[in-house]
Amino acid sequence: MSFRAILIEKADDTQSVRLANVDEADLPEADVTIDVAYSTLNYKDALALTGSAPIVRQYPMVPGVDFAGTVSSSEHPEFKSGDQVILNGWGVGEKHWGGLAQKARVRGDWLIRMPEELTPARAMACGTAGYTAALCLIALEHNGVEPGHGPVLVTGATGGVGLFSIALLKAVGYDIIASTGKPDEADHLRALGASEIIDRHELSDPGRPLGKERWAAAIDAVGGHTLANVCAQTRYGGTVAACGMAQSLEFPASVAPFILRGVTLAGVDSVMRPAKDRVAAWARLARDLDWQAIDPMIETIGLGEVEAAARKQIGGQTAGRVVVDVNK
Repeated sequence: MSFRAILIEKADDTQSVRLANVDEADLPEADVTIDVAYSTLNYKDALALTGSAPIVRQYPMVPGVDFAGTVSSSEHPEFKSGDQVILNGWGVGEKHWGGLAQKARVRGDWLIRMPEELTPARAMACGTAGYTAALCLIALEHNGVEPGHGPVLVTGATGGVGLFSIALLKAVGYDIIASTGKPDEADHLRALGASEIIDRHELSDPGRPLGKERWAAAIDAVGGHTLANVCAQTRYGGTVAACGMAQSLEFPASVAPFILRGVTLAGVDSVMRPAKDRVAAWARLARDLDWQAIDPMIETIGLGEVEAAARKQIGGQTAGRVVVDVNK
Protein backbone atom coordinates (compact mmCIF):
# COMPACT_ATOMS: atom_id res chain seq x y z
CA MET A 1 0.00 0.00 0.00
CA SER A 2 1.37 3.42 -0.92
CA PHE A 3 0.88 6.84 0.63
CA ARG A 4 1.85 10.40 -0.24
CA ALA A 5 4.83 12.03 1.43
CA ILE A 6 7.24 14.91 1.01
CA LEU A 7 10.59 13.31 0.25
CA ILE A 8 13.95 15.05 0.56
CA GLU A 9 16.67 13.33 -1.45
CA LYS A 10 20.32 14.07 -2.17
CA ALA A 11 22.56 13.12 -5.09
CA ASP A 12 26.01 14.50 -5.91
CA ASP A 13 25.70 16.97 -3.01
CA THR A 14 22.52 18.41 -4.51
CA GLN A 15 19.32 18.23 -2.48
CA SER A 16 15.92 17.79 -4.13
CA VAL A 17 12.39 17.83 -2.75
CA ARG A 18 9.36 16.13 -4.26
CA LEU A 19 5.86 14.94 -3.41
CA ALA A 20 6.18 11.19 -3.81
CA ASN A 21 4.14 8.03 -3.55
CA VAL A 22 5.91 5.89 -0.95
CA ASP A 23 5.32 2.23 -0.20
CA GLU A 24 4.30 1.53 3.39
CA ALA A 25 6.97 -1.19 3.49
CA ASP A 26 9.59 1.55 3.19
CA LEU A 27 8.62 3.17 6.50
CA PRO A 28 11.41 2.95 9.10
CA GLU A 29 11.34 0.20 11.69
CA ALA A 30 9.50 1.10 14.91
CA ASP A 31 6.66 -0.22 17.04
CA VAL A 32 3.74 2.15 16.26
CA THR A 33 2.28 3.04 12.85
CA ILE A 34 0.12 6.16 12.60
CA ASP A 35 -2.33 7.44 10.02
CA VAL A 36 -1.24 11.08 10.06
CA ALA A 37 -4.04 13.64 9.87
CA TYR A 38 -2.16 16.92 10.23
CA SER A 39 1.38 18.20 10.48
CA THR A 40 2.72 21.73 10.56
CA LEU A 41 5.51 23.74 9.01
CA ASN A 42 8.08 24.67 11.65
CA TYR A 43 11.08 26.86 10.94
CA LYS A 44 13.29 23.78 11.30
CA ASP A 45 11.20 22.06 8.61
CA ALA A 46 11.60 25.11 6.37
CA LEU A 47 15.37 25.00 6.84
CA ALA A 48 15.39 21.31 5.94
CA LEU A 49 13.16 21.72 2.88
CA THR A 50 15.14 24.62 1.46
CA GLY A 51 18.56 23.20 2.38
CA SER A 52 19.30 26.44 4.24
CA ALA A 53 20.87 24.56 7.16
CA PRO A 54 22.13 20.98 7.63
CA ILE A 55 19.00 19.79 9.42
CA VAL A 56 18.63 16.47 7.58
CA ARG A 57 21.10 13.88 8.85
CA GLN A 58 20.36 11.07 6.41
CA TYR A 59 18.64 10.63 3.06
CA PRO A 60 16.04 10.05 1.82
CA MET A 61 14.11 11.87 4.53
CA VAL A 62 10.46 12.70 5.14
CA PRO A 63 10.53 16.05 7.00
CA GLY A 64 8.05 17.19 9.61
CA VAL A 65 9.06 17.43 13.27
CA ASP A 66 5.41 17.37 14.42
CA PHE A 67 2.34 15.36 13.59
CA ALA A 68 -1.03 14.35 14.98
CA GLY A 69 -3.02 11.34 13.92
CA THR A 70 -4.52 7.98 14.79
CA VAL A 71 -2.69 4.76 15.61
CA SER A 72 -3.33 2.16 12.93
CA SER A 73 -1.21 -0.61 14.47
CA SER A 74 0.92 -0.91 17.58
CA GLU A 75 3.32 -3.29 19.28
CA HIS A 76 3.82 -0.82 22.13
CA PRO A 77 2.03 -1.59 25.42
CA GLU A 78 0.81 1.99 25.93
CA PHE A 79 -0.93 2.41 22.57
CA LYS A 80 -3.56 0.57 20.57
CA SER A 81 -5.29 0.97 17.24
CA GLY A 82 -7.62 3.97 17.28
CA ASP A 83 -5.69 6.04 19.83
CA GLN A 84 -5.23 9.68 18.85
CA VAL A 85 -1.62 10.76 19.39
CA ILE A 86 0.79 13.67 19.08
CA LEU A 87 4.51 13.65 18.34
CA ASN A 88 7.01 16.49 18.73
CA GLY A 89 10.77 16.32 18.31
CA TRP A 90 12.92 13.25 19.09
CA GLY A 91 14.93 13.85 15.90
CA VAL A 92 11.90 13.06 13.73
CA GLY A 93 12.23 14.82 10.39
CA GLU A 94 16.00 14.93 10.88
CA LYS A 95 17.18 11.37 11.58
CA HIS A 96 13.86 9.51 11.46
CA TRP A 97 11.04 9.96 8.93
CA GLY A 98 8.61 12.62 10.04
CA GLY A 99 5.08 13.86 9.73
CA LEU A 100 4.79 15.54 6.33
CA ALA A 101 3.24 12.35 5.03
CA GLN A 102 0.01 10.41 5.26
CA LYS A 103 1.67 7.69 7.36
CA ALA A 104 4.43 7.56 9.96
CA ARG A 105 6.06 4.79 11.97
CA VAL A 106 7.79 5.80 15.20
CA ARG A 107 8.71 4.52 18.64
CA GLY A 108 5.76 4.53 20.99
CA ASP A 109 7.96 6.08 23.68
CA TRP A 110 7.99 9.25 21.56
CA LEU A 111 4.21 9.61 21.50
CA ILE A 112 1.70 11.10 23.91
CA ARG A 113 -2.06 10.81 23.83
CA MET A 114 -3.91 13.79 22.46
CA PRO A 115 -5.89 15.67 25.13
CA GLU A 116 -9.62 15.22 24.65
CA GLU A 117 -10.12 18.98 24.35
CA LEU A 118 -7.99 19.14 21.18
CA THR A 119 -8.48 18.02 17.60
CA PRO A 120 -5.58 16.94 15.37
CA ALA A 121 -5.86 20.21 13.43
CA ARG A 122 -5.72 22.37 16.55
CA ALA A 123 -2.91 20.27 18.01
CA MET A 124 -0.87 21.03 14.91
CA ALA A 125 -1.83 24.68 15.02
CA CYS A 126 0.10 24.57 18.29
CA GLY A 127 2.84 22.18 17.13
CA THR A 128 6.31 22.48 18.62
CA ALA A 129 5.83 26.26 18.87
CA GLY A 130 2.84 26.05 21.22
CA TYR A 131 4.29 23.11 23.12
CA THR A 132 7.55 25.03 23.67
CA ALA A 133 5.65 28.12 24.81
CA ALA A 134 3.82 25.98 27.38
CA LEU A 135 7.14 24.55 28.62
CA CYS A 136 8.45 28.11 29.01
CA LEU A 137 5.41 29.22 31.01
CA ILE A 138 5.77 26.17 33.26
CA ALA A 139 9.47 27.04 33.77
CA LEU A 140 8.55 30.57 34.89
CA GLU A 141 5.92 29.24 37.28
CA HIS A 142 8.35 26.63 38.63
CA ASN A 143 10.70 29.47 39.57
CA GLY A 144 7.95 31.30 41.41
CA VAL A 145 7.01 33.95 38.84
CA GLU A 146 3.44 35.11 39.46
CA PRO A 147 1.22 37.59 37.59
CA GLY A 148 1.46 40.11 40.42
CA HIS A 149 5.24 40.31 40.19
CA GLY A 150 5.23 42.48 37.08
CA PRO A 151 5.21 42.26 33.29
CA VAL A 152 6.63 39.37 31.29
CA LEU A 153 8.58 40.16 28.13
CA VAL A 154 8.11 37.97 25.06
CA THR A 155 10.75 38.35 22.33
CA GLY A 156 10.20 37.24 18.75
CA ALA A 157 6.57 37.96 19.48
CA THR A 158 5.23 37.33 15.97
CA GLY A 159 6.93 33.94 15.70
CA GLY A 160 5.14 30.77 16.67
CA VAL A 161 6.61 30.50 20.17
CA GLY A 162 6.01 34.19 20.75
CA LEU A 163 2.37 34.12 19.69
CA PHE A 164 1.53 31.13 21.86
CA SER A 165 3.52 32.54 24.79
CA ILE A 166 1.41 35.71 24.66
CA ALA A 167 -1.81 33.71 24.44
CA LEU A 168 -0.90 31.45 27.37
CA LEU A 169 0.42 34.26 29.56
CA LYS A 170 -2.74 36.27 28.93
CA ALA A 171 -4.93 33.30 29.81
CA VAL A 172 -3.43 33.04 33.30
CA GLY A 173 -3.38 36.76 34.04
CA TYR A 174 0.10 38.09 33.24
CA ASP A 175 0.82 41.59 31.92
CA ILE A 176 2.78 41.15 28.68
CA ILE A 177 5.37 43.22 26.81
CA ALA A 178 5.88 42.02 23.23
CA SER A 179 9.11 42.66 21.34
CA THR A 180 8.84 42.53 17.55
CA GLY A 181 10.43 43.82 14.40
CA LYS A 182 7.06 43.90 12.65
CA PRO A 183 5.27 47.06 13.80
CA ASP A 184 2.37 46.35 11.44
CA GLU A 185 1.54 43.35 13.65
CA ALA A 186 1.13 45.49 16.77
CA ASP A 187 -2.68 45.49 16.70
CA HIS A 188 -2.67 41.72 16.28
CA LEU A 189 -0.34 41.30 19.27
CA ARG A 190 -2.51 43.54 21.41
CA ALA A 191 -5.61 41.59 20.41
CA LEU A 192 -3.84 38.41 21.46
CA GLY A 193 -3.02 39.85 24.88
CA ALA A 194 0.05 42.12 24.81
CA SER A 195 -0.37 45.39 26.72
CA GLU A 196 2.85 47.00 25.42
CA ILE A 197 4.80 46.66 22.18
CA ILE A 198 8.51 47.48 21.89
CA ASP A 199 10.76 47.47 18.84
CA ARG A 200 13.17 44.54 18.75
CA HIS A 201 16.01 46.96 17.97
CA GLU A 202 15.84 48.13 21.60
CA LEU A 203 17.33 44.75 22.49
CA SER A 204 19.17 43.45 19.44
CA ASP A 205 22.39 45.50 19.66
CA PRO A 206 25.20 45.20 22.24
CA GLY A 207 24.12 46.67 25.56
CA ARG A 208 25.28 47.30 29.12
CA PRO A 209 25.99 44.45 31.57
CA LEU A 210 23.13 45.78 33.71
CA GLY A 211 20.28 47.97 32.57
CA LYS A 212 17.14 49.44 34.07
CA GLU A 213 14.94 46.77 35.64
CA ARG A 214 11.99 46.55 33.26
CA TRP A 215 10.30 43.13 33.49
CA ALA A 216 9.79 40.46 36.11
CA ALA A 217 10.41 37.61 33.68
CA ALA A 218 10.82 36.86 30.00
CA ILE A 219 10.39 34.20 27.34
CA ASP A 220 13.11 34.50 24.73
CA ALA A 221 13.23 32.68 21.40
CA VAL A 222 15.91 34.93 19.91
CA GLY A 223 19.24 34.43 21.72
CA GLY A 224 22.31 36.53 20.90
CA HIS A 225 22.51 40.16 22.08
CA THR A 226 18.76 40.12 22.57
CA LEU A 227 18.95 37.46 25.28
CA ALA A 228 21.89 39.24 26.92
CA ASN A 229 19.92 42.50 27.06
CA VAL A 230 16.79 40.71 28.28
CA CYS A 231 18.72 39.28 31.23
CA ALA A 232 20.38 42.65 31.93
CA GLN A 233 16.97 44.34 32.24
CA THR A 234 15.18 41.65 34.25
CA ARG A 235 14.10 42.66 37.74
CA TYR A 236 15.68 41.29 40.89
CA GLY A 237 14.87 37.60 41.37
CA GLY A 238 13.29 37.23 37.95
CA THR A 239 13.51 34.35 35.50
CA VAL A 240 14.26 34.26 31.77
CA ALA A 241 13.17 31.15 29.87
CA ALA A 242 15.42 30.74 26.82
CA CYS A 243 14.24 28.46 24.04
CA GLY A 244 15.52 29.75 20.69
CA MET A 245 18.26 31.23 18.58
CA ALA A 246 16.52 33.29 15.90
CA GLN A 247 19.20 35.99 16.22
CA SER A 248 22.21 33.90 17.23
CA LEU A 249 23.52 30.91 19.16
CA GLU A 250 25.93 33.28 20.91
CA PHE A 251 25.29 34.66 24.40
CA PRO A 252 27.48 37.78 24.69
CA ALA A 253 26.56 38.60 28.28
CA SER A 254 28.14 39.13 31.68
CA VAL A 255 27.41 37.39 34.97
CA ALA A 256 26.13 40.67 36.47
CA PRO A 257 22.37 39.94 36.24
CA PHE A 258 22.85 36.55 37.86
CA ILE A 259 25.14 37.48 40.75
CA LEU A 260 23.89 41.02 41.45
CA ARG A 261 20.16 40.61 40.83
CA GLY A 262 19.67 36.88 41.34
CA VAL A 263 18.23 36.44 37.85
CA THR A 264 17.68 32.84 36.75
CA LEU A 265 18.32 31.79 33.16
CA ALA A 266 16.21 28.69 32.53
CA GLY A 267 17.02 26.72 29.42
CA VAL A 268 13.99 25.13 27.76
CA ASP A 269 14.52 22.14 25.44
CA SER A 270 11.56 20.73 23.56
CA VAL A 271 13.15 17.94 21.51
CA MET A 272 14.19 15.37 24.13
CA ARG A 273 11.75 16.28 26.90
CA PRO A 274 10.46 13.32 28.99
CA ALA A 275 6.85 12.24 28.60
CA LYS A 276 5.62 13.74 31.89
CA ASP A 277 6.77 17.21 30.82
CA ARG A 278 5.15 16.80 27.41
CA VAL A 279 1.86 15.71 28.94
CA ALA A 280 1.92 18.70 31.31
CA ALA A 281 2.64 21.15 28.49
CA TRP A 282 -0.08 19.79 26.22
CA ALA A 283 -2.54 19.83 29.12
CA ARG A 284 -1.88 23.56 29.53
CA LEU A 285 -2.46 24.17 25.83
CA ALA A 286 -5.69 22.18 25.90
CA ARG A 287 -6.95 23.98 29.01
CA ASP A 288 -5.84 27.57 28.63
CA LEU A 289 -5.84 28.61 24.97
CA ASP A 290 -8.49 30.99 23.67
CA TRP A 291 -9.12 29.61 20.19
CA GLN A 292 -11.22 32.60 19.18
CA ALA A 293 -8.00 34.61 19.29
CA ILE A 294 -5.83 31.92 17.71
CA ASP A 295 -7.99 30.58 14.87
CA PRO A 296 -7.58 33.73 12.72
CA MET A 297 -3.79 33.29 12.64
CA ILE A 298 -3.93 29.75 11.20
CA GLU A 299 -3.40 28.97 7.52
CA THR A 300 -4.09 25.41 6.33
CA ILE A 301 -2.31 24.04 3.26
CA GLY A 302 -1.92 20.67 1.55
CA LEU A 303 1.22 18.58 1.03
CA GLY A 304 1.62 19.95 -2.50
CA GLU A 305 1.96 23.49 -1.12
CA VAL A 306 4.60 22.72 1.50
CA GLU A 307 7.75 23.44 -0.51
CA ALA A 308 6.56 26.88 -1.60
CA ALA A 309 5.42 27.70 1.93
CA ALA A 310 8.86 26.73 3.26
CA ARG A 311 10.55 29.20 0.91
CA LYS A 312 8.18 31.95 2.05
CA GLN A 313 8.88 31.15 5.70
CA ILE A 314 12.64 31.33 5.21
CA GLY A 315 12.12 34.66 3.44
CA GLY A 316 10.18 36.06 6.40
CA GLN A 317 7.00 36.30 4.34
CA THR A 318 4.71 34.33 6.64
CA ALA A 319 2.87 35.21 9.82
CA GLY A 320 0.95 33.02 12.22
CA ARG A 321 0.84 29.25 11.97
CA VAL A 322 0.93 27.02 8.89
CA VAL A 323 -0.97 23.76 9.41
CA VAL A 324 -0.57 20.98 6.85
CA ASP A 325 -3.55 18.77 6.05
CA VAL A 326 -1.66 15.76 4.71
CA ASN A 327 -4.79 14.37 3.03
CA LYS A 328 -5.58 17.61 1.17
